[in-house]
Amino acid sequence: MMISTRGRYALTVMIYLSDHGGRFVPLKEIAEKEGISEKYLENIISALSKENYLEGLRGKGGGYRLTREPADYSVGAILRLVEGPLAPVSCLEQSPNPCEKAGTCRTLPMWEKLGDMINRYLDGITLAEFADVMADAETPS
Repeated sequence: MMISTRGRYALTVMIYLSDHGGRFVPLKEIAEKEGISEKYLENIISALSKENYLEGLRGKGGGYRLTREPADYSVGAILRLVEGPLAPVSCLEQSPNPCEKAGTCRTLPMWEKLGDMINRYLDGITLAEFADVMADAETPS
């Protein structure tokens, strides 16, 4: 499993918006501050908006913002939305497993356990935790 640029940028957008206290943030601002193509972000924002992770407002003072509190978004859910399943092997991308060798595959239990670990780990991290990390990094020692 490898997280694509799309997945990394989706997380970047969500973290950026979580840092802005519920105000609408223009797409152009996000693109400039994060160094991401505005055109590329439009596609990601569209996917996030379609699933009600974000809401948009047109016109002056418009932009995008989260629809819920940062603690209500898991990294796993965001990545699955834009990446699809976070399976370590292709045969685990569908349920039930379509592989004709699933019943006799000696490595399948290992891959299933790894997939469960990956999903539990990423589902256990929320956007709110990134804000805490940044606040800690900005606090002088």
